[in-house]
Amino acid sequence: MKVGIIRCMQTEDICPGTDDFLAVKNHTGAFAGIEEEIDLVGFCNCGGCPGNRVVLRAKKLVEQGAQLIAFSTCIQKGRDICFPCPYAQKMKDNIRQALGDDVTILNSSHD
Repeated sequence: MKVGIIRCMQTEDICPGTDDFLAVKNHTGAFAGIEEEIDLVGFCNCGGCPGNRVVLRAKKLVEQGAQLIAFSTCIQKGRDICFPCPYAQKMKDNIRQALGDDVTILNSSHD
């Protein structure tokens, strides 16, 4: 399965994405139920608040073959920045509207 991860732009200075990469590699966190090999095709940020560029970035991940897009845990749980993204649901809805049901969207990447 080909996967892309979108993370919070505000976390780039404080988080190298190590937990995201380990979750993919070890099939843990949100990737625990995936039996097949996981190929990470891209790791990008949302484009900054309020996430207006997230659809373009999701489309680019799909162009690279992503069948599944995971929102990094920092977006859902506010890890490292101490608050969850207030635009998370809007970003997911916009991606779903633009890409349809052909792409699975996960709410987080790791625990």
